[in-house]
Amino acid sequence: MARLKIHYEKVLKPSLIKEIGYKNPFQVPRLEKIVINMGLGEAAQDNRKVQGALDELALIAGQKPILTKAKKSIAGFKLREGMNIGAKVTLRQDRMYEFLDRLVNVAMPRIRDFRGISPKSFDGRGNYSLGIREHIIFPEINYDKVDQMRGMDITLVTTAKTDQEALVLLKGFDLPFAGQR
Repeated sequence: MARLKIHYEKVLKPSLIKEIGYKNPFQVPRLEKIVINMGLGEAAQDNRKVQGALDELALIAGQKPILTKAKKSIAGFKLREGMNIGAKVTLRQDRMYEFLDRLVNVAMPRIRDFRGISPKSFDGRGNYSLGIREHIIFPEINYDKVDQMRGMDITLVTTAKTDQEALVLLKGFDLPFAGQR
């Protein structure tokens, strides 16, 4: 079982029940899934770059990503309906906890001039999104074999009803929010 999953069950869940005062243990917010999205940009025309992005995202996430395709044509972006425009992975269960553990303890400390993540990036329903500019912060990526720097969006989907509940939950997972200490 993943380290963070055990931490949630044994430490975080009882402390949230006591702190917020839930009457039922099923009311306690939990992490439902993590969605990692990588936009391909100009690489959408070059099939080798698309495959490189898919391989790197598979290394980071630990499972095979799916290609996202354009729903409609936009002439200004030289985009046609059905073209590959990105790749995404949805992580659940143990893989989700393993990824979150690596993100917080290995990848984020490798970000240059890192001062914490914004506590304002909640969507109003308890989900948190953060953007990463360089995917090379993950140790699985070999810097010498990278053809292009790519950014990615990471969305942490929780069952929390409010942003405040989600903030308390994510702080329990040791996410380094800015202004915290």
